[in-house]
Amino acid sequence: MRAKILEPLFTLMIAELTGDALGASYWSEIELNYGKSKRHYHNLQHLDAITRELLEIKHALTNWQTLLFSIAYHDIIYNPLRHNNEEKSAEFAFKRMTTLHCNAEQINNCTAQILATKTHTVSADADTNYFTDADLSILGSSPAVYKGYVQSIRKEYKLYPDFIYNPGRQKVLKHFLEMPAIFKTAHFANKYESSARINLQEELRSLEK
Repeated sequence: MRAKILEPLFTLMIAELTGDALGASYWSEIELNYGKSKRHYHNLQHLDAITRELLEIKHALTNWQTLLFSIAYHDIIYNPLRHNNEEKSAEFAFKRMTTLHCNAEQINNCTAQILATKTHTVSADADTNYFTDADLSILGSSPAVYKGYVQSIRKEYKLYPDFIYNPGRQKVLKHFLEMPAIFKTAHFANKYESSARINLQEELRSLEK
């Protein structure tokens, strides 16, 4: 399956930056990583979902180009057995953007946005808050979609037995539920906050049974 929304936006951006048709080669690398069979949620559909959410509010964003890089690279390194995926993904983005001769501010903003997905706490940068909120938008989806998300995450962590996975997942759910607000921007809070809390509480109850 392909990222029908992000792919043309990303490849066009690379073509504009390089002045040639390098966009396809950069994208093929992204597609290879996100298309791995073990990725049941952190895949190309996830990238499209974030892009779709941010396109709705593109008028409110400061640097769309930086956000396209952040979307494309934020989960390019993903190993459920490791705890440094965000750092490795940020390093990956740094190398690619440096090769593309992006300016230092843009590279720093992108790597900061990728690292922000580790904690999803409030940032002083508005674009970062919109990005991390879009990354969490699945939490406020319909009950049926949320159930599919939960199942997909469990598949990604299938190496862990329930007695290890369930307490870890409960810790994640409680972390979000204890936040004063899951979503940091008014747009995403109005759209998803209440439904996200219901979904998280329901999943937590099911794990505590």
